[in-house]
Amino acid sequence: MVFSSLGFVCVFFPVVFILYCIMPGIRPKNALLTITSLLFYAYGEPGYVLLMVFSAGFNYISARIISGGRYKKIFLFISVSVNISLLFFFKYLSFFMKILPGVEYRDLGIKLPVGISFFTFQALSYVIDVYSGKITVQKNFWKVLLYISFFPQLIAGPIVKYRDIEQAMEYRNMDIKNVAYGIRRFICGLGKKVLIANAMGQAADAVFSASHAEINILSAWTGAIAYMLQIYYDFSGYSDMAVGLGKMYGFCFQENFRYPYGATSIKEFWHRWHISLSAWFKEYLYIPLGGNRKGKIRTCINKFIVFFCTGLWHGADWTFIIWGLYHGMFSMLEECIVFLQKIPKCIKYVYTMLVVCTGFVMFRADTISQGVYITRQMFTGISYTRENISFAVSQLTPWFITMLFIGIIGMAPVKPVVNYINGLNNNNTGQDRWKNTVIQISLYILSVLLLVFCIIRLSGGTYNPFIYFRF
Repeated sequence: MVFSSLGFVCVFFPVVFILYCIMPGIRPKNALLTITSLLFYAYGEPGYVLLMVFSAGFNYISARIISGGRYKKIFLFISVSVNISLLFFFKYLSFFMKILPGVEYRDLGIKLPVGISFFTFQALSYVIDVYSGKITVQKNFWKVLLYISFFPQLIAGPIVKYRDIEQAMEYRNMDIKNVAYGIRRFICGLGKKVLIANAMGQAADAVFSASHAEINILSAWTGAIAYMLQIYYDFSGYSDMAVGLGKMYGFCFQENFRYPYGATSIKEFWHRWHISLSAWFKEYLYIPLGGNRKGKIRTCINKFIVFFCTGLWHGADWTFIIWGLYHGMFSMLEECIVFLQKIPKCIKYVYTMLVVCTGFVMFRADTISQGVYITRQMFTGISYTRENISFAVSQLTPWFITMLFIGIIGMAPVKPVVNYINGLNNNNTGQDRWKNTVIQISLYILSVLLLVFCIIRLSGGTYNPFIYFRF
């Protein structure tokens, strides 16, 4: 895993970008990106790359038939059914065999294809948008294949709608500012992942694999906060890398995170967290179910269906389903209980982070009982033995504490700094232009230093998992 990560950062990405710059026109550039995307996926999933190609081909044909106008509802139903069936077979079949009464469970040995939830949802959005007339059907199969397989966001999002990159498929140019910004954004995401997320992940894994005797209130909160930061910096880091790489190649991906840990309600949290998934469910599930147009009871039911599917989308386990319904419950409470909207902002922020942090414990837990136990220890585990104190202190290494501090600082935007830089960008005076140039150069120098440090960490470490690869 370390070799592959280091190889992609130091070899694969630079070589592909250099070849891309050499290619003379849009068609060769698209061909290069398609081939390298398939190779990128085949490196980790050599067998399942054919599944992804089949998905692209099937949805390409389905969209062409649907665009013809005859029996479009029937073919839309067939297309959606086949896509959901493939996702169900590879991701959920074993889970449902376990829970359905009267069904004898046996391990089928089905390996989950990396990123299947992401590229399946992209394929579905393409076909549905063709049906609804939001986009014109793409008659070139290779462009559909590129859309489904594009390597920057293939295995961990963000979920990109075809209409967001439709024009870029046909025409795009390379701008030195966009390339420079993309490189810096990629390095920023890499730093989030390699430095903060990995440090938090090691502590979280230690807590969630510890025995009950080792977990008291201190270690329980250490594990919960560590995982809360790990999943954010892991996923937002990958999203930053995807946005940055896309920018380098002339594609503009929408932001997937907007400082979700700065939210003051669960509703606001979901407007900031995994935005592409929230938007997908809103457009393709919540609104078709009736949204909020059919009364309060139906609205509540629709929202719970969405949160149930959100939890299930993340994994075939009761822990994910409970996590989704847990967020749905608090989202409903915020709408029903009026006084929650009138309490001071600081208290609402503490409440929101407490709900989010506690929810992620169940999300991370291997079993429901483990999630319940660690949650209980967070609030009642006032037990201090030599064993649990030693275990808790062992997690608080200098590196962990340093990354924890940086992670907490980076959870919310530093508005005065952002506003100051934006003010320099918008001001045309010579002095402000000079200041802005100095700041930009400094940021690029820091980015280079950060990249070097990340490469050193990648080459010298062994812990480097991407959480969302398994979703």
